[in-house]
Amino acid sequence: PPVLGGQTDVRLNALFDRLQITDNEIEAAAITNLVWAIWHESDNETVNAFMSKGVEEMSSRNFGAAVSSFNKIIEVDPDFAEGWNKRATVYYLIGEYQASIRDIKQTLALEPRQFGALSGLGLVHLALGSGWEALKAFEAALKVNPHLTSPRAHVEELRRHLRGRPT
Repeated sequence: PPVLGGQTDVRLNALFDRLQITDNEIEAAAITNLVWAIWHESDNETVNAFMSKGVEEMSSRNFGAAVSSFNKIIEVDPDFAEGWNKRATVYYLIGEYQASIRDIKQTLALEPRQFGALSGLGLVHLALGSGWEALKAFEAALKVNPHLTSPRAHVEELRRHLRGRPT
C-alpha cells in the first residue's frame, strides 16, 4: 500500500492494533517510535522542511522561531495533525496553556489516537491545577497506547492524590 505519512498513513491502524495486544515492551517501544516517525512525515516536502526546522528550534529553546515554523506547516497543510501538535507543545513550554489546549483539540480532531497530544493535555491540566481533567487525559492516552510510562505514573499519582475528592 502507498505510504502517505501523517495521520492518514495506511500503516497506522495495524500498528495501533498491535499496541493493544503486545505485552513485549521492546516491541511496544519500536511500534511507538514508528508511529511517531509516521506522524512526523508528510507527502509535502515544504511541510517536512518546516517540521525539521521547527523541531530543531524547539530543541534549541528558540520557541518564537519554532512557533513560526509550525505556523507555516498549519498554513500549508491545516489537515496535518502533527503541525498542530508541535505548536501545542511549544505553547505548553512557554506557559500559553489555553493556546496549547486549543491546538491539542485540533490535533485530536484530526487524529483522535494522538497519544502524545492526550498526554500533553494531561500536562497542561496539571499546570492549570485541574487534577481530574489531567487524570482523564492521561487515562485516554493510555487507552490508545497502554505502554506509555509517563502517563501511567501520572495516573497512579493522581489517583492517590485525588482519592476521595469531588470531581
